[in-house]
Amino acid sequence: MIKFWRSGDKMICTYTQERGGTENWAKSELEARGEITLKKTFHFTSKDVFTPPAPEELEENGGVRFDDDFDFENEPVHFSFAKLKGGYFKIKKGILIDGFDIFFHESVEMEVEDFVTDSDISIFATLASIMTKDIYIGGDHQEAVPLEGFTNLLASFPNSYERKKYVQARVTAILREYVGSLKDAEAKYNRYMNKRVSKKGSDLKRMFRDSELVKYETILEKLQQMLKDEDAYSEKQWQEEILQILLLIYPKYIAVFREVPVRGRNMNERFMDYILVDSSGHTDIVEIKRPFGKSIITEAVYRNNYIPLRELSGTIMQIEKYIYYLNRWGVEGEEKLTEKYKDELPQGLSIRITNPGGIIIMGRENNLSEEQKLDFEVVKRKYKNVVDIITYDNLLQRLKSTIEQIKKS
Repeated sequence: MIKFWRSGDKMICTYTQERGGTENWAKSELEARGEITLKKTFHFTSKDVFTPPAPEELEENGGVRFDDDFDFENEPVHFSFAKLKGGYFKIKKGILIDGFDIFFHESVEMEVEDFVTDSDISIFATLASIMTKDIYIGGDHQEAVPLEGFTNLLASFPNSYERKKYVQARVTAILREYVGSLKDAEAKYNRYMNKRVSKKGSDLKRMFRDSELVKYETILEKLQQMLKDEDAYSEKQWQEEILQILLLIYPKYIAVFREVPVRGRNMNERFMDYILVDSSGHTDIVEIKRPFGKSIITEAVYRNNYIPLRELSGTIMQIEKYIYYLNRWGVEGEEKLTEKYKDELPQGLSIRITNPGGIIIMGRENNLSEEQKLDFEVVKRKYKNVVDIITYDNLLQRLKSTIEQIKKS
């Protein structure tokens, strides 16, 4: 059992062995090796061992926070975990991670769940793999993660059941490349078409209406299943599946190319994830991000407004730069791209760069408030002449509206 309590300007981490052990494992490890690791997360050495004041002195020792039900009789081992500095407890480097410092505001009641999941995943070791600078939890530091945001962050980590399901999903993702065990949209469409016995006397308008209805219903079902089983897809698989859906929804596009070169500043070559080419050869840029259940607008207001999250702002900026680079490349770029992809284009079709547009598909808006949705609509309209920002919920709604309109015709 691990608990945290305060002694003066120090935050103490106390480990007590579960009842039933034949020896004090923690003390034995420290004596034998000089170090110990708890829950695959907390790394302590003999130098971190802390000797607490006598029980009668605890209350006098600088405002101690402590659980009354803590078991001192089972020979706990105490470690110096963090020290108060400027209103924040700074955790010793090396205990959790080495790369940067971690600060918890003194008002935060530390719990073991703030550092490790029930499946022994280290929270901050995970963050260290994607961050390079100090992190502040709570308080008024200008880059602090608010407590609500930190709580949401903790909730995003998988528990043991979710890890099991995730492993199953990843195995499925690998088998997907070799085993045809998934429902096949093409097979469903063919089954429908095989029911049409006679070609004579067919009502062409109704025939195409019905086939279109099946197409869009199948796409909708596919997208809903993808959003439900998102972890079953790698990033590349997800993007390829969404691209197939895009080409079906927007039939004006006849080709899509991946990792397309473009000449950037100082003649450096950059690579765009995808470009779409329409039947006239004109190009548009598309960026596809897995949703991860995330919204794309802030939860807190800035000057009474909800603003785009960094990932959305960064993606918009990226597309705007690519559009700028393409337009500057001009005729030379058209010739180079046409030559590069001539074997994948219809004979005689040339790629054209004429004020390309952008499409961004990312994030969710199903959990936004009405005020957030209004501010998000302002953001979308601001960039509408350059970029079409589509959330996955918006994509679902477009499909549902199309289906309803087909049914009415």
